[in-house]
Amino acid sequence: MTSQDLSWLPAWRLRELIIRRQVSPVEVTRHFLERIDRLNPTLNAFLTVAHEVALEQAREAEQALLRGEPLGPLHGIPITVKDLFFTRGIRTTAGSLLFKDFVPQEDSLYVERVRRAGAVVLGKTNTPEFGLAGSTENRLGEPCRNPWDPSRTAGGSSGGAGAAAAAGLGPLHIGSDGGGSIRIPSSFCGVFGLKPTQGRVPRYGGIGGWPLFSQVGPMTRDVRDAALLLQVLAGYDRRDPSSLRAPVPDYLAEVDKGVRGLRIAWTPDYGYAPVEPAVREACRRAALVLAELGAVVEEPPITLEEPLEAFLTIVGADTYAVLGDIAWDDPSKRRLLTPYAREVLQNGRMVTAKEYSRALQVRIRFIAALEDIFERYDLLVSPTMPIVAFPLGQPPQSIAGQPVHPWLGYFPFTYPINLAGFTAASVPCGFVDGLPVGLHIVGRPLAEPLVLRAARALEMARPWAGAKPPLA
Repeated sequence: MTSQDLSWLPAWRLRELIIRRQVSPVEVTRHFLERIDRLNPTLNAFLTVAHEVALEQAREAEQALLRGEPLGPLHGIPITVKDLFFTRGIRTTAGSLLFKDFVPQEDSLYVERVRRAGAVVLGKTNTPEFGLAGSTENRLGEPCRNPWDPSRTAGGSSGGAGAAAAAGLGPLHIGSDGGGSIRIPSSFCGVFGLKPTQGRVPRYGGIGGWPLFSQVGPMTRDVRDAALLLQVLAGYDRRDPSSLRAPVPDYLAEVDKGVRGLRIAWTPDYGYAPVEPAVREACRRAALVLAELGAVVEEPPITLEEPLEAFLTIVGADTYAVLGDIAWDDPSKRRLLTPYAREVLQNGRMVTAKEYSRALQVRIRFIAALEDIFERYDLLVSPTMPIVAFPLGQPPQSIAGQPVHPWLGYFPFTYPINLAGFTAASVPCGFVDGLPVGLHIVGRPLAEPLVLRAARALEMARPWAGAKPPLA
């Protein structure tokens, strides 16, 4: 097997080869570490590469295999972790100068679970400070770059994970999504990313995060891989009382069941969002593919109330509640923050109880509006992003000729789903000017099996994992 084969194999296939002893965990780990060392100086997808820890874990995985021990579902499979989450013995910065030398003594819940499943942690992927932006720049180094065009953003806040997945720097990547932070880079980088239902994956062991909105989820080049990783991550944990006690279904058993008979609503704009025409058309064609595969796809009149102000009110207040003591109240620490982190914290500390309560009422109305749609449909699809990846540091001032908010206007489809707590994914569906486009697939709470089925059906009908960025 050549090194190029290893770079692009899905995790489920790699595990088969490891179990059959056709390739060793050490060989696989060394391959990806060498590839990261070669490409990361250009991409800046990683903030920390854990060479020694990863090789030690790989040797342990190899010995377990040779001893005939029971093997977990991720045995010997390399994985990356977004640098918001604790990793025992591996630096965790949260993309902030405040934590540039912080090495946790414990793992986050997510890392506990993947290590228990046999995965090998390669390192920590790049993120904006505290995950507070839709593109990945911080004061720790150069911005994270898109493998399809390094002059463009990889998105954020799981931008490092998106760039790593697209460039073949490992098959499995743990991201998190509070307003689109898995789906934005998945769309911009041409990979698959799933935001689970709020509470489906427990929250414990990290820096920052929004209690009402943030969820950890998989980012991969293969939909089956995402189902495999979600299977490991999902399920109640007492350390997060808000996590869901509902049984975790067998995602892998569901993923290949197709879309025949599903009722799917297609909307190009949610009734309020400008979208570049070429992006709209690429996503419309993808929706029609689902119809060709047996789904009933309709375009009902959908006009949702844009909930941006309410979202920002809740996010600002929650950010200040979580980070105010450690990042704002001490002026010497405040000076180390990025401008966008200072702005979010400053705005958050000014939110009144009345404003927060009114924002929660908007959230309730928005959930009700989505529930009305899901009384008639199994899934809702739209563009993930209204644009392709923009040049570094140059978010769009207008989209399709309409002015938009300079830092928030380019992800109008993702943050509302966090506001509601539903599940959603971005699946690659084409290219515009050589840059990836994602289709956004939204499901009601706990409908991850349906979302995965639709994404897998589209992946099989229009294979995209064979498309490799020029940088890779």
